[in-house]
Amino acid sequence: MIDELFDRNALWALAKTKADPTYFRRLAAQQAPRFLWIGCSDSRVPANEIVGLDPGELFVHRNIANVMHTGDLNLLSVLEFAVGVLQVEHIILCGHYGCGGVRRALSAQGGALVDHWLAPIVDLYRRERRRFDPIEDEEARVNLLCELNVEMQVARVAATPILQAAWREGRRVAVHGWIYGLKDGLLRDLGVSRDGCEKTAIEAAESGERRIDPAPIDDWSEHVRKGAIHLLEAGSPCGCAAPAAPRCVVAAEAAE
Repeated sequence: MIDELFDRNALWALAKTKADPTYFRRLAAQQAPRFLWIGCSDSRVPANEIVGLDPGELFVHRNIANVMHTGDLNLLSVLEFAVGVLQVEHIILCGHYGCGGVRRALSAQGGALVDHWLAPIVDLYRRERRRFDPIEDEEARVNLLCELNVEMQVARVAATPILQAAWREGRRVAVHGWIYGLKDGLLRDLGVSRDGCEKTAIEAAESGERRIDPAPIDDWSEHVRKGAIHLLEAGSPCGCAAPAAPRCVVAAEAAE
């Protein structure tokens, strides 16, 4: 079974070379991504694939439940290298609905090493408990905590000395909070971005605006179709409010 991975690798390399004979030579020559992706280790959330970028275009760090621990030297080193050396322009903190780590944090289990790792999410849940008490649906509770976790981790990344120093120097680098839907393959912008100007983050926090409904949806095939058409028609990658735009030809064809 493990040998099959080498076979798949060989087929992939041959296909890439056939499509573009210079692909690997160009890739080996330089790494110049504009984006740093901090996401969950979940195998169903492959960073490059879901944003349609090739290797070399996205610098990636992943851990369980996309947590920014202030003492995590691994993540801090990645962040420092991305901002200071690679000069990335955007840091994407991306969670996903149905996250197993968030689900465990919500269940308040303890005793394992992973529970120590998830402690910041457990604390977040306790602080925001009043927002969860009225929600009876378990999946909706998990998804709400997934959203709030992304918002908290964005704030933690923005508060690091690395980002604070970059902003003091006038560097243009923004931290974004996104969430991915496992059941439809779509990304949502949670509207909690920070770029060194705290006004935007404060306004987003005060408004309490939720750009999507985290409640479960039964007919996922129909939801995917409608969701993708909505994003295309809105002219916005996150599906949030956008100025009226001409009807997209691709969306029109998909709707027929």
